[in-house]
Amino acid sequence: MKFNLFSKKKYRNSVLSLYTKIVKQARSECFYTLYGVPDTVTGRFDLITLHMYIVLRRLKELGAEGSVLSQDLFDIMFADMDKNMREMGVGDLRVGKKVKELAKAFYGRIKAYDNGISGLNNDTLGNSIKRNIFSDLRPDEKQVRAIEIYLMREIKESSKWSFTDIENNNILFTPVKADDNV
Repeated sequence: MKFNLFSKKKYRNSVLSLYTKIVKQARSECFYTLYGVPDTVTGRFDLITLHMYIVLRRLKELGAEGSVLSQDLFDIMFADMDKNMREMGVGDLRVGKKVKELAKAFYGRIKAYDNGISGLNNDTLGNSIKRNIFSDLRPDEKQVRAIEIYLMREIKESSKWSFTDIENNNILFTPVKADDNV
């Protein structure tokens, strides 16, 4: 991916590589075949958001040094969304509005996952996943539970990542497993 072609801002290669790793993990086939996430533009956006959440959550835990990297990741994601919309034929005049809508959706999902994990507003993580990743679909409870197990495992694993690990793209997501689909 050549992100610098669609943005005036130059990003460090390590941050571009990190974003690419996030997208690659979000495109793991098991999410779509076993977990039932729709293989649509929206489904892909939701899984990229889920993986961004894991990384951004860890950066937030690391404090002030993570804020610049968090912003760079966010900027790259939305530059990528802008580029993809243009490639799909969304007109120039509508792209800005669509990107704003996606950013609003992104922040809403981040808040929903935080609330679901902490149990705020009597929400559960499963409800947040169902509402955001599956939206209009009626997923099997096993599918929702599989993503919940996966997300909690990734959050736990991410606690081992140092700022330097993240900054240098020296992080690993665990493989998406069929046996998470309990």
